[in-house]
Amino acid sequence: MDTETEMEAFDLGPACGEVARLLGGIKDDQLAGPTPCPEYAVREVLAHLVGLTVAFRDAAAKKSGPTTNTPPDAALPVLPEDWREVLPRQLDELAESWRSPAAWEGGTRVGGVDLPGAVAGLVALNEVQIHGWDLARSTGQPYAPAEASLRASFAVLTPPPAAGSGDSGGSGDSGPAPDSVFGPPVEVPEDAPLLDRVIGLSGRRPDWRPGE
Repeated sequence: MDTETEMEAFDLGPACGEVARLLGGIKDDQLAGPTPCPEYAVREVLAHLVGLTVAFRDAAAKKSGPTTNTPPDAALPVLPEDWREVLPRQLDELAESWRSPAAWEGGTRVGGVDLPGAVAGLVALNEVQIHGWDLARSTGQPYAPAEASLRASFAVLTPPPAAGSGDSGGSGDSGPAPDSVFGPPVEVPEDAPLLDRVIGLSGRRPDWRPGE
């Protein structure tokens, strides 16, 4: 499949680096602040990233164990005290793990769900990129993902065509596992910036601000 061929060479480094940059701008008194994820404060989004960076790092290595076999916990994730040291390192490890061609080949498992390796890699990108926007918007920081990363997220978030439409595009049955903090798409004008369209597809309002 052409989409999978493109994903084999995809570098998660720019997306992980952009999110790592944000971490230094998050103040302790912002951790309890609201985010576009209604049930998550800033600290829970950070904790979610701490967990998912490990899970998708290990999925790239085809590791089977608690980090890849366990479905996401229904309870709110808990942020470790050393997150300022742990999360930047894990973002680096995540990006590096998906630079191996073997990560994109065959199948893997993450969150208790079996996925093609190429799909899991794109889901990892999408998780990091969307939650990076959550953090940036919640803490008043600029956010400028690479266009290639945004286009990849746009592709994985775009719903497949309805059955019988005659279009064989879309991710179909091999699409990503759903994220509990993503919601139904929000309508965004077709001529809106690509970042806004990606954010709308993730179930967020591109104009969201804390307190709204």
